[in-house]
Amino acid sequence: MTLYGAPTPDLQPLGGWSVPRVSAGPATSRSSARAGRDCLSLGIRHGGAIAVSGKRLLPHLYVSSDLGKKWTLLQERVTKDHISRAAGPALSPAGFRYVTCRTHNCSEKTLAAPFAGPIDHSSLTVQDGYIFFKATSTNRTKYYVSYRRGEFVLMKLPKYALPKDLQIVSTDENQVLVAVQEWYQTDTYNLYQSDPRGVRYSLVLEDVRSSRQAEENVLIDILEVRGVKGVFLANQKIDGKVVTLITYNKGRDWDHLRPPSTDMNGKPTNCKPPDCHLHLHLRWADNPYVSGTVHTKDTAPGLIMGAGNLGSQLVEYKEEMYVTSDCGHTWRQVFEEEHHILYLDHGGVIVAIKDTSIPLKILKFSVDEGLTWSTHNFTSTSVFVDGLLSEPGDETLVMTVFGHISFRSDWELVKVDFRPSFSRPCGEDDYSSWDLTNLQGDRCIMGQQRSFRKRKASSWCVKGRSFTSALTARVCQCRDSDFLCDYGFERSPSSESDANKCFANFWFNPLAPPDDCVLGQTYTSSLGYRKVVSDVCEGGVDPRRRPAQLQCPLAPPRGLRVSLRGEAVAVRPGEDVLFAVRQERGDVLTTKYQVDLGDGFKAVYVNLTLTGEPIRHRYESPGIYRVSVRAENTAGHDEAVLFVQVNSPLQALYLEVVPVVGINQEVNLTAVLLPSNPNLTVFYWWIGNSLQPLLSLDNSVATRFSAPGDVRVTVQAACGNSVLQDSRVVRVLDQFQVVPLHFSKDLDAHNPNTPEWREDVGLVVTRLLSKETGIPEELLVTVVKPGLPTLADLHVLLPPPRPTRKRSLTSDKRLTAIRQVLSAQKISFLLRGGVRVLVSVRDTDTDSQRLGGGGGYWAVAVLFVIGLFAVGAFILYKKRPGRTVYAQMHNEKEQEMTSPVSHSQGVQSAIQGEEFIDDGLDAQTL
Repeated sequence: MTLYGAPTPDLQPLGGWSVPRVSAGPATSRSSARAGRDCLSLGIRHGGAIAVSGKRLLPHLYVSSDLGKKWTLLQERVTKDHISRAAGPALSPAGFRYVTCRTHNCSEKTLAAPFAGPIDHSSLTVQDGYIFFKATSTNRTKYYVSYRRGEFVLMKLPKYALPKDLQIVSTDENQVLVAVQEWYQTDTYNLYQSDPRGVRYSLVLEDVRSSRQAEENVLIDILEVRGVKGVFLANQKIDGKVVTLITYNKGRDWDHLRPPSTDMNGKPTNCKPPDCHLHLHLRWADNPYVSGTVHTKDTAPGLIMGAGNLGSQLVEYKEEMYVTSDCGHTWRQVFEEEHHILYLDHGGVIVAIKDTSIPLKILKFSVDEGLTWSTHNFTSTSVFVDGLLSEPGDETLVMTVFGHISFRSDWELVKVDFRPSFSRPCGEDDYSSWDLTNLQGDRCIMGQQRSFRKRKASSWCVKGRSFTSALTARVCQCRDSDFLCDYGFERSPSSESDANKCFANFWFNPLAPPDDCVLGQTYTSSLGYRKVVSDVCEGGVDPRRRPAQLQCPLAPPRGLRVSLRGEAVAVRPGEDVLFAVRQERGDVLTTKYQVDLGDGFKAVYVNLTLTGEPIRHRYESPGIYRVSVRAENTAGHDEAVLFVQVNSPLQALYLEVVPVVGINQEVNLTAVLLPSNPNLTVFYWWIGNSLQPLLSLDNSVATRFSAPGDVRVTVQAACGNSVLQDSRVVRVLDQFQVVPLHFSKDLDAHNPNTPEWREDVGLVVTRLLSKETGIPEELLVTVVKPGLPTLADLHVLLPPPRPTRKRSLTSDKRLTAIRQVLSAQKISFLLRGGVRVLVSVRDTDTDSQRLGGGGGYWAVAVLFVIGLFAVGAFILYKKRPGRTVYAQMHNEKEQEMTSPVSHSQGVQSAIQGEEFIDDGLDAQTL
């Protein structure tokens, strides 16, 4: 035996599988065991697979050929729980791939990839002779299947099913039953049945209820009845009502469950069709050691026990127990509450324990298929029941009840042996026969009449290991019910007279050749019917009657696609690019493919889509390249186009914006990007608290701010797979002053025109001005403009307002102080090499200073201001009755600012004078 395992550092115990054998008396015995608390549990299945529960997302796969004594690394980074013999998904730089290799010679060199493209994570499923996975590209998910390890082909659902999800329900008898959640469904799925290869699917039942459990697991309300092939139970949800249906022919026909006429006490149920039926819960148990809400078994054909209710629909809180021994033809109520069920001796003994959260010591059992029930005290001390286990073998009459007395105690294992209750093995006279029929009483099911054996109610004997339930089977003649609609067809509504007829969907052309039809071969057009898989009927009616054999025509190429390997459309210069060309339909042997890669490379290929070999290329220069492929033969042509972005990854992003702006003043937001990647970058702008960004292909946008305050501006630059972000805060003010600045010409030679350089120059100018004038740095903002010559604007902000005081902006002396130090050539800084840069006032057309808030301007004539300073006048406007009086003062010491003795001292005096003026600006009332 070969074992496979995927050990991980953080292993989660799955629980002990083997519990200690307990020597038992004639009925019961009890023992304690601490199981599954400090062990690693491995699930071994036939053929040699081990599943290990662990927290690591991508464990390594190891192999052992000596029952686990020695382990060898088989493959790194495989997907947990999706490993089969010689197959499994592995992570590659392009995503997850499906790979295969031989067990004893598995390496990167020996890996085979039956499917060339990437597959979705955790989508690989192996069941019986089928392998399934899904692959998502360009927001479309496609499902693929391989039958008997053959090539992978696309699963063909109806064209406009547009599945959001697909779940494998059954793969028995060389057929696939899938549940598909289509584009319009939220909590229901549609059931589809396949042909033997699992490729072409036909609808069998709509709107089956689903529920989503922990870890995003989806449960579909459908149950395959074990023991009788072709029988399924399903819960259908229509208009909010859930009803239970049963089929005997793999979904070709569905019926409601017949209600019993009396309850468990013999009283009439008053439940009659069509207004009332039996409905069952079809839930799986979270605990693997107890039965679900419906219990069936392969060795007990026809015996079904389930929890549900009578009525017009399924009621969640009602869980009465019902039983049938003739595969759903007749039902009986046995309990008023849900019970856990265990079948022993091929269903000869049915054991039931109430599903409850309180401790128990009594179980119930029946030896006549639920007609009568007896009780048994399996323990003297009540226990919380955790599960039921039977000894190996379907013929066993020995079971174990395990649980715990308290929540802190160890497991209590109680062995129950029913063998002393039966004194002899069964003989032929102890059995009777029953015939399988559907709810209409028809015995021909799946093309044959089947009879089964069951033990008589009066016989207390053991069926034993040699018991077989099947008695006879006789083939029937074929009828309409043995056929269902083929792919692309649907059955007429049952209300119409031609209810058994199949008609083609509007999107399907029955006469069209199949996609794999090759010139020179023949194909058979479908008449809309196909035989139910595993149906063994012979002769009789055959709606498929003699379909015509047609010659495969020379088909023009259709569905041509060109893509980059990995489905990306952005690459880097000098990087190897692999172009994949695919053709969905049409002849490929006589088709020529003209390829133009957009940079001057052109070529003509034959058998391009047949071999599947990619076209390798390399772009050296950034840009957008138009790649085109034209497929042409004598029947027609098709063309595919792909635009490829070749760009270098973004390295740096800097958001450049004036830090101080006025209300409703237009301001430019500029994103400085390295490298620039023109025409390849998309910019996303978030202004303020808005969640909806502005999009632009230009790196600059203009905007206005309508209210004062601090506004955060954020920009993201996206180019290919590279995304960068930067953010700035803009102060929006209603009033501020702007002084235009000019630098000596030596600075232009040292200007690299980068945002960081401009920011540093602005900071040094602000720092020097604050030092010379005494104005706090937080009230000065120097913004150096991009480009040459090097210019700047000095923003002079108002100090925070004082309570009950109104500031007159035209009398602010800070502007005079700033101009004085600039005129005195006291603001300068050194560059590399000792070059001194002088900062001065820049001449403008109006020689004015701008006020924030709507872009208004106020004029300050410097000479006029100095003249006013010289006057030293004191003007006092007094308030007459009903008028407001303002006091305006001019500091006589302002002339000291021009003293050549101590410039700094003069500036400080000016600032002090300003403070004095501020005090004199208060509103006065006389």
